[in-house]
Amino acid sequence: MTHLKRILITGGAGFIGSHTVRSFVRKYPQYKIINLDALTYAGNLANLRDVEDAENYQFIHGDIKDEDRIKEIFENYGITDVIHLAAESHVDRSITDPLAFLKTNILGTVNLLQAARSFWKEDLKRHLFYHVSTDEVYGSLGEEGLFKEDTSYDPKSPYSASKASSDHFVRAYANTYGLSIKISNCSNNYGPYQFPEKLIPLVINNIQQGQSLPIYGDGTNIRDWLYVEDHVSAIDVIFHRGNVGETYNVGGNQELQNIELVYLLCDIMDEVLGQLAGTARKLITYVEDRPGHDKRYAIDSSKLEKELNWKPSLLAPEGIRRTVLWYLDNAQWLEGVTTGAYRQYYKQQYQG
Repeated sequence: MTHLKRILITGGAGFIGSHTVRSFVRKYPQYKIINLDALTYAGNLANLRDVEDAENYQFIHGDIKDEDRIKEIFENYGITDVIHLAAESHVDRSITDPLAFLKTNILGTVNLLQAARSFWKEDLKRHLFYHVSTDEVYGSLGEEGLFKEDTSYDPKSPYSASKASSDHFVRAYANTYGLSIKISNCSNNYGPYQFPEKLIPLVINNIQQGQSLPIYGDGTNIRDWLYVEDHVSAIDVIFHRGNVGETYNVGGNQELQNIELVYLLCDIMDEVLGQLAGTARKLITYVEDRPGHDKRYAIDSSKLEKELNWKPSLLAPEGIRRTVLWYLDNAQWLEGVTTGAYRQYYKQQYQG
């Protein structure tokens, strides 16, 4: 079968990536989806068992930091488009090892841009490099206001600095070399298959295990929460209908303080597990705030809603409940990713 597009999705075995791969494989049989993932700690092929045998799907084990490997993939698979999701993404890890974030998020992105520029040089306008980024590049908000597409960049952590740099490189390749690009900056994602270093699966797992629930500082830091499948639907419409050269902010329209979110998780877990109300909340423990902890993120998605008719389908209470039930129904998956290496990392980060 001749495929209309041969799309390279980087980081496709990770959290957001696996949901994106699954959606595109199922929805677009006329496309060939090539999933490139290094399978580091957060990459897991078990996330994609339901599509691994699909005729229009191909997995490649490789690292975007490997320049020669990236060139080889473009040539061997005739890549027509890129959806770039591969990234080191956890702020705590970036504080511990900032160089890893520089190498993957900046150099890895430039390797992809170079390969795309070289392989597509005969007709750059027919191909698309879609770069998926984060709202953290904008820095921190006060009590009022929202991040918009023209908000000045002000990254505060090694993670957000590395993502900001990759955003700038993508725009630079469009401006300098004529590469067709799109960028989206999203708020905090949650949902099935998220690695348990992140707040929501960490809390679910720890409640199940009767372990403490570590809350940074006083817990009043605010984030906007976006259900992962809503993010994937935004990626889909931006990829297919977004304007070339444009940036789109993707938010969940659901601001919560960290402690409010943890309370919600605790109460849902108590209900689902048949525990007395308030049982899980007793596990909450306040720990020293992390360095440079941004106070508030909030996304203005009005451009995406007006231009492409997209809006989130799930608000936090329903989305959180759906997520809790998924983790409880998929205990084997959770057990499989909570390895000794992860437990050692958890102890280092949250227990001193």
